Amino acid sequence: MQTTLKVRDAEQKDKTGLKEIVDLSFPRFFRFFAMHSLNSEGGKTLVGEQDGEVAGFAKLTDFSVGKLKCGCILWLAVHPSHRRKEVASTLIQAGVADLKRIGAERIFASVQRRNKASLATFGKNGFKRVGLMSLRRILVWRLLEVYGDIWYAPGELVLIHE
Repeated sequence: MQTTLKVRDAEQKDKTGLKEIVDLSFPRFFRFFAMHSLNSEGGKTLVGEQDGEVAGFAKLTDFSVGKLKCGCILWLAVHPSHRRKEVASTLIQAGVADLKRIGAERIFASVQRRNKASLATFGKNGFKRVGLMSLRRILVWRLLEVYGDIWYAPGELVLIHE
């Protein structure tokens, strides 16, 4: 019998579970950056807990572009044994709600172009791909500043919550 997923802020006791999920979810190149982000003081990490174990996580950050308050889901990962059980969707929804609660007017995510499962999950939770020209219209001339804030890497698509 499957229990309900509990979403909460990450705690020190979650480090081992978070590292395991990172190791099982990301290519070697991205593991360093994911762990660095999870261990940093900036932002917030939400954990999805099921049956006492970490099932997945979402790393959130917020930033301002001029007067526009923005938020971003930087990293999202689910342990392989918990995939296809709505854990990622629940974490995305909780992340969006948390970022809106602190005043984010625009919420972004960046996803590897080849990660079809993640693109589909973000899509069904209200995110759409945004092109460079559309982003420039939203952010005016601070586009490069935002790319730095969302840890944009080659091969990634920027998504925006609508």
